[in-house]
Amino acid sequence: MARILIVDDSPTEMYKLTGMLEKHGYVVLRAENGADGVALARLEKPDAVLMDIVMPGLNGFQATRQLTKDSETSHIPVIVVTTKDQETDMVWATRQGAKGYLTKPVEEEKLILKLKQVLKDNPPK
Repeated sequence: MARILIVDDSPTEMYKLTGMLEKHGYVVLRAENGADGVALARLEKPDAVLMDIVMPGLNGFQATRQLTKDSETSHIPVIVVTTKDQETDMVWATRQGAKGYLTKPVEEEKLILKLKQVLKDNPPK
């Protein structure tokens, strides 16, 4: 099954997202900040990344840009999952290379649908 990396500094969000993904058979990897997320993505090469934006240190926009510009990780689709619901945030996330944008609280159905969509476009290796 596909391996999904969750990058989020909120233990509550991490718990919720992990539960939703595992319920649908996904294998979950976790990182609590942007820098750890980038490092783990380079090491583990997950099939997709769920990226929060507001995190200490390297934020989600910066981490997404690093992943999508790096030849080792540019094939990994990033879906931004955030409380930021402004149009400008969505546009900026897309400009950083994100393949999807979901606002919290995330509806399970929307999350799984978006994941299936990006994994169809970028099948697991």
